[in-house]
Amino acid sequence: MALAEEMHERLEAVFQPKHLEIRDDSESHRGHSGFQEGGESHWHVSIKADAFAPMSRIERHRAVHAALGADIVGRIHALELKIDV
Repeated sequence: MALAEEMHERLEAVFQPKHLEIRDDSESHRGHSGFQEGGESHWHVSIKADAFAPMSRIERHRAVHAALGADIVGRIHALELKIDV
């Protein structure tokens, strides 16, 4: 299974988002630190879910990282998050 699919499944299961977009931005980082051939190193996630309402910005980021799990977070170099309620 592709990494984007794994990320989508985990975030969907935990947050039941109203909106979820996952984009591999790796190619735009070619030549930069952490770039790996074949992509899947630099990600952008845009997510909107009611579950984030009571959380601070830091708590939201931590919740997304926890939902993705250490196995996924450990395989990527950069994760840009846009989190809305």
